Amino acid sequence: MKLIAPVFILFISFQINIYSQEIESPKFGKGLFNLVGKDSSWTMKIGTRFQFLASNLMAEGQNPATNFLIRRARLKFDGFAVSPKLKYKIELGLSNRDMSGVSQFTGNTPRYVMDAVIKYNFYENFVLWVGQTKLPGNRERVISSANMQQVDRSILNARFNIDRDIGFQLRHHFTLFNDFLIREIFALSQGEGRNVVTGNLGGHQYTGRIELLPFGKFKGKGDYFGSDLKREQKPKLAIGVTYDHNNDAVKTRSNMGSWMVTDTGFHETNINTLFIDSMFKYKGFSLMTEYAVRDADDPIARNSDGTETGDVVQIGEGINIQGGYLFKNNWEISGRYSGVTLDENITGKNPEQQYTFGISKYIVGHSLKVQTDFSLIDFENQSDQYLYRLQFDIHF
Repeated sequence: MKLIAPVFILFISFQINIYSQEIESPKFGKGLFNLVGKDSSWTMKIGTRFQFLASNLMAEGQNPATNFLIRRARLKFDGFAVSPKLKYKIELGLSNRDMSGVSQFTGNTPRYVMDAVIKYNFYENFVLWVGQTKLPGNRERVISSANMQQVDRSILNARFNIDRDIGFQLRHHFTLFNDFLIREIFALSQGEGRNVVTGNLGGHQYTGRIELLPFGKFKGKGDYFGSDLKREQKPKLAIGVTYDHNNDAVKTRSNMGSWMVTDTGFHETNINTLFIDSMFKYKGFSLMTEYAVRDADDPIARNSDGTETGDVVQIGEGINIQGGYLFKNNWEISGRYSGVTLDENITGKNPEQQYTFGISKYIVGHSLKVQTDFSLIDFENQSDQYLYRLQFDIHF
């Protein structure tokens, strides 16, 4: 199993070498190359990207912790089969962070598969997604890690996001009047996160999302990438609301976190998560806001004799406000405030706030960029921490 990814990469490299004189590569940032069937009945775009991250975490009375990391390393494949109405996407994660989370429930093997999804536009504006991919959760999570305004996502996302899962999604959109666009998404998923091979362990997960774009579409799907790289000449606004119900969930953060194992199996409880978010862009200025709240019917895992196992659902709320301005030379300054308050009586965790200032240089948009940021991390009743990060990102 561990040899699959390296062998696959060697195979692709061999094929590229053989046909390098025959395949015309696309513009930088648009994939390594595009394949098209002789009868045009299928296509495949192949791309790759990686991020190098250097960070330094400092706290009073402690030695600085410095870390160099290949934060992400990905291979991506997408295109259509038989008809442009039947699209697909496959994304493989090859860095240690990408493959983390190995357990008996994932077959005790690296979790290479990030996305493996088919998208079928079966009728008018209705599209059915089948497979493993991101759930329609908070906007910050759905934005690709390649397209972020700052080095990484906020603490709101770290505590509350619902990430990827396996199942079905039904998507639809329509225009109400003039350019007022409305999107609806409903997802039915397994509820335990990505790459689970043991089948459904609790109940199922149900996610609904609605998005309102009163001034019409953003250029280049700009409501789902950081920074106003398209420099919208008219104000554009997107508002989204997601409600997620994970029935009989067995993990501490809905379909994320640790498994709540007891002496009789799993602790099961209903977990509900609400997200409200927005994105605004106009002439280089961008502003993204998010609010999240999570609760659970029975957040404390217990054994059959009533003793607590130590696993608890991470219930609470969070807020994230992030904005930036992109200058004409493609330098950008950005700022972010994030605050998370978990139920201290349940989780034992103090409220946390982060203040982040970032600087980015977009050499070729998000495909080639350098980003750095500095954060003040404020824990209630604890010493403050200071985090400096520098990241290089390249995306073919």
